[in-house]
Amino acid sequence: MTSNIELDATMSSQNEADSSVPASSGAPASPPPAATRRQGRADWRRRYARNVWFTDLLVLIWVVYGTQIAWFGFGNAEVSIRADARLSDVSYWMFSAVLVIVWMWALSLIDSRSDRVIGTGPTEYVRVVRASYLVFGSIAILAFLFQIDLARGYLLISLPAGIAVLLFVRWLWRKWLVSQRLSGAYSARVLLVGSEQSVVQIANELRRTPWAGYHVVGACVPSGRIAATIEGTDIPIMGSVSAIDRALASTDADTVVVTSTDELPIDKVKEISWGLEAGRQHLVLAPSIIDIAGPRVHTRPVSGLPLIHVETPRFTRGQRVVKRTFDIVSSSLLILLASPVLLAVAIGVKATSPGPLLYRQERIGLRGEPFKMNKFRSMRVGADAELKALLEAQGTSEQPLFKVKDDPRITPVGKFIRKYSLDELPQLFNVLGGSMSLVGPRPQIAAEVALYTDAARRRLLARPGITGLWQVSGRSTLDWEQTVRLDLYYVENWSLVGDLGILFKTVKAVLSPGETAH
Repeated sequence: MTSNIELDATMSSQNEADSSVPASSGAPASPPPAATRRQGRADWRRRYARNVWFTDLLVLIWVVYGTQIAWFGFGNAEVSIRADARLSDVSYWMFSAVLVIVWMWALSLIDSRSDRVIGTGPTEYVRVVRASYLVFGSIAILAFLFQIDLARGYLLISLPAGIAVLLFVRWLWRKWLVSQRLSGAYSARVLLVGSEQSVVQIANELRRTPWAGYHVVGACVPSGRIAATIEGTDIPIMGSVSAIDRALASTDADTVVVTSTDELPIDKVKEISWGLEAGRQHLVLAPSIIDIAGPRVHTRPVSGLPLIHVETPRFTRGQRVVKRTFDIVSSSLLILLASPVLLAVAIGVKATSPGPLLYRQERIGLRGEPFKMNKFRSMRVGADAELKALLEAQGTSEQPLFKVKDDPRITPVGKFIRKYSLDELPQLFNVLGGSMSLVGPRPQIAAEVALYTDAARRRLLARPGITGLWQVSGRSTLDWEQTVRLDLYYVENWSLVGDLGILFKTVKAVLSPGETAH
């Protein structure tokens, strides 16, 4: 995803894409004035934050007072405070009220409801967790300094329960917001400014992820071809890069995204920022740096220049140890928990088709080393010999694309276990042995690796995985270029939190595979 850098920290974030104003009965209503439309779009931001604030309050009241009642009952339990050799008591009913107020205050101070972080990415959830830990850490310090006797169980239950329920409610809000954005609402109206090539690239990226809340409504390019559209899109060209003010008025855009500065005068970006209405219109720089995760991008102002630092991907020893430890512990637990399923699938495979139980095929793994990958056999014996002809019939014989749609070699049981990825359960033993990881690029055969470009070979810098980013992003519906791009993004931006997110999405994809699995 393109890395966006906001230039004005005081500006609020995106506005809603569309605003509906009901017409009165009788004579046809005239279109609402531009100011009214802008106000309607601006209101969604405050309305959304207010609704989230209200549900946060209900959650904290329910959790904090529920924990108090569960721990102390409905009696008037008291907190003892020893200060200056004097002993005073405060009712837990009052202490719980103060805790709720402080917790809500912390969530507001850390901007956990800001429209800069809602809708996409982990930042909103991270801020909720951070604010919660700050509150309880501060309480622990104050309790120690002022000798306040607090029930440890009351605090130990309130913190994790509060975080868990807050995150769940925020997740529900996010699902609702994403559904709104997929229909074009609750999004920024974006005017792209830059060269036609960069405009096309950024527009495609933004349109590929509508849940991020950027709705492109126009573009200003050096040629300024009025009444034309950007090649390959339906985005209208609103004029040259010197006509931004008129383009903003015509499109009613509230966000200017500068996609490139090569064709702009040296002070044009600064002039654009001066011409925007503070608090309503926003300026975003979208450099042509794609597939770089946020933690690798840092902005450092030097002599008035916002220098963008992009960290080189580093595969430290600590990262490798953490990932390998996670793989060993998780695969061991999964093998234990899935043992009944492993047994049931094994019986089904052996009972319904002749041949071996497992299919062991050589794949290319870490640093290009071959290994034997285990799967439950889902095809008839001798299926490998038929692969070339099927790929030629499918028209993908010259591409590193292993999947064959409507594959006639698959057995009836094989079709079921492949749809729900049960055939891949024996790969847990590959993970335990170290030839694979739970999450990573999909392992491919030597013939496919031989077709790799130099960029694609970077997939081999990580252990191949049972699941990966491309499996949870469309699986067999993606073409080769898309799968390589997703795998490279994973390799160059690995994090344990990212692995956990992919595993969570994998469970969802396995339970509801739809048409993406074959």
